[in-house]
Amino acid sequence: MHNLNFEEIYHTYWKKIFRLCMGYVNDDDMAKDLCQETFVAVFQQLPKFRMEANIGTWIYRIATNICLRQVNLEKRMPKNELPYQIKDLSEKDNKLEQEKMTDLLYQCISELPELERIIISLELEEMKQKDIAEVVGISSANVRVKIHRIKEKLTEKFAHYGTEL
Repeated sequence: MHNLNFEEIYHTYWKKIFRLCMGYVNDDDMAKDLCQETFVAVFQQLPKFRMEANIGTWIYRIATNICLRQVNLEKRMPKNELPYQIKDLSEKDNKLEQEKMTDLLYQCISELPELERIIISLELEEMKQKDIAEVVGISSANVRVKIHRIKEKLTEKFAHYGTEL
């Protein structure tokens, strides 16, 4: 029963994988490139996928490995500035405000250590904690503790940036 349709998989997971990649690189174009690279790998490896893991978990693992490789290549690069979308604060448009907060969240996530970036990105995608544990190779209990601590860190960063804006 190997009824995996690549097009269906792509449409189901593209936005989620894009957001995961944004959590690593905080750069729209680079995230799109990493996302594309992920789906090229998924397409190539799909015939070998044996349904032993959840398809989503498998795709996240591929994306995570690709993102980590990219991050390791760029370790010496300085942290990104706040995204340009945040600079227009005079606009009272609710959608713009929401986009600004989303960009700020990705900025804060991009500053976390690698493992924390992976965990919180998967949590934001509403992946089950036991699946996150499988992707990152730690216990479910440890994932719960880390998520709690990461959320505290993000809350502090968010508050800090909020006072600067």
